[in-house]
Amino acid sequence: MTVESTAARKPRRSAGTKSTAGKRTTARNEPGTDPELVQLLTPEGERLKNAEYDKYVAGITPDDLRGLYRDMVLTRRFDAEATSLQRQGELGLWASLLGQEAAQIGSGRATREDDYVFPTYREHGVAWCRGVDPTNLLGMFRGVNNGGWDPNSNNFHLYTIVIGSQTLHATGYAMGIAKDGADSAVIAYFGDGASSQGDVAESFTFSAVYNAPVVFFCQNNQWAISEPTEKQTRVPLYQRAQGYGFPGVRVDGNDVLACLAVTKWALERARSGEGPTLVEAYTYRMGAHTTSDDPTRYRGDDERLAWEAKDPILRLRRYLEASNHADEGFFAELEAESEALGKRVREAVRAMPDPDHFAIFENVYADGHALVDEERAQFAAYQASFADEGGH
Repeated sequence: MTVESTAARKPRRSAGTKSTAGKRTTARNEPGTDPELVQLLTPEGERLKNAEYDKYVAGITPDDLRGLYRDMVLTRRFDAEATSLQRQGELGLWASLLGQEAAQIGSGRATREDDYVFPTYREHGVAWCRGVDPTNLLGMFRGVNNGGWDPNSNNFHLYTIVIGSQTLHATGYAMGIAKDGADSAVIAYFGDGASSQGDVAESFTFSAVYNAPVVFFCQNNQWAISEPTEKQTRVPLYQRAQGYGFPGVRVDGNDVLACLAVTKWALERARSGEGPTLVEAYTYRMGAHTTSDDPTRYRGDDERLAWEAKDPILRLRRYLEASNHADEGFFAELEAESEALGKRVREAVRAMPDPDHFAIFENVYADGHALVDEERAQFAAYQASFADEGGH
């Protein structure tokens, strides 16, 4: 059974909307309905009608729905294994996506093969959608390489640690493909914390002025490490777009269908020459910022529990079961597949070879440099000293 939502009757784009400066919208610890939110699946798994965005998921089949569910389950399993590996000393650090699976899978599956993706360092689900082997994501965190994959093989850029800088890279790339006459689009991922960075503001300015075919996808997980969103902005993040002259939309980031639909709309807009869009996926970081963080020091259990009730995977499972689109056999097979993935990831990490000690000196300058040569020689002497001292 479907019901008509408030979201279907009220416009959500920022252009022309009334400012809500100084007012909070939906409180982080209150799972109530936000009328500004585009939502197609409720936390209970009930399908909502939306006159504006339903057409972008109109052709979705039961197979597609099971595929989205599989994507989220396997991404979460991979993420859990990586967290466990870090706790056991196998990785130096790990940034978990727990709770953000719908935002990443929904938006990732909205992209075309010829679109180009610029991630931060938490987009493990998007990487999965782009066909990047999950084990390749772990090399940098284990310290054996500087990235682990060729960005041009999947149109998925290397992870970016510098907060917000990838939005400038994405904007420049989008300006370039527009000048080349391509009909593809670019999508840049960042978080609510990065939205306060100057690089992001510059990206908004340049993309608007040059009508760049780029989608800015902000995963608002409501905590920039220990800083809550209301300490960074007096308006909902999506409304910032109107100051730069392009639309912004807030979508339920725990609703994979809504994220798929809204991102498809934004990407089609970009490809057709209508310029940039800001998508704010309103979600929640259910784990730590990274494995070096302790979230219990700055937020309470009541808030986390309220958001666990809106879990993106459980939400889609409820819909699949209510619609008779999946049976227990499907879920059992997927559970076995997820365990096999975890085992493969663990074995792959432990089998990673030590890096070439001198690889850091490669590709620094296109034609070489005397100072780099000198540093390489000094490092070689340093490495040799260990062999001399140890007698091997």
